[in-house]
Amino acid sequence: MTPYVLVVEDEDALATLLHYNLEKEGYRVSLAADGEEALTQIDEQLPDLIVLDWMLPKVSGIEVCRRLRGRAETRNVPIIMLTARGEETDRIRGLDTGADDYIVKPFSMVELTARIRAVLRRIRPGLAEDRTRQGDLTIDRVSHRVKREGREIHLGPTEFRLLDYFMQHPGRVFSREQLLDAVWGSDVYVEARTVDVHVGRLRKALNLDTEIDPIRTVRSAGYALDVDS
Repeated sequence: MTPYVLVVEDEDALATLLHYNLEKEGYRVSLAADGEEALTQIDEQLPDLIVLDWMLPKVSGIEVCRRLRGRAETRNVPIIMLTARGEETDRIRGLDTGADDYIVKPFSMVELTARIRAVLRRIRPGLAEDRTRQGDLTIDRVSHRVKREGREIHLGPTEFRLLDYFMQHPGRVFSREQLLDAVWGSDVYVEARTVDVHVGRLRKALNLDTEIDPIRTVRSAGYALDVDS
């Protein structure tokens, strides 16, 4: 699946440049011009990575970072901070607040894209590799194959995308609306209950020869993949 990157930057020229170059690198990109808008967008759809400017209107980048790290559903989202602040104390503050990496303006796009790839490889290996393993599940995006304990699982295209997304975020609970945006796309109208149908099909395929269900239903919240099951 294409990694989704949210760029939070109030300088229009830089935001446009980042959007263009990251899309050219193969990412799906959204822009937010201030911290408040960023938090709203994150609530609507969870990014795979956030490029976050330190100095923002309404809510500062450092405060956005602090709030995200304080919430269970956003605690592990990778964050790369952009800032004109180059002092060591500022870098330490940014990292201590929860940023995964820190890049000082002005910077080259080559450096930023290399940092993004490095953070995704380290924190979201499922987005950087063609094959991902979580617990007894293995997914191969090139051959479009899924195995559980070595047994091949036959999935339809939607169930494959759904499992792929779960495996990129093991243990994280997603609402039906978040899964719709991530798997079906925000521009496609599908009823939220459709997610239940496809989760049911995915469960049936995964649990054909076992009673251990790796997909956890969280009442009034959504679904999660428990890889330790």
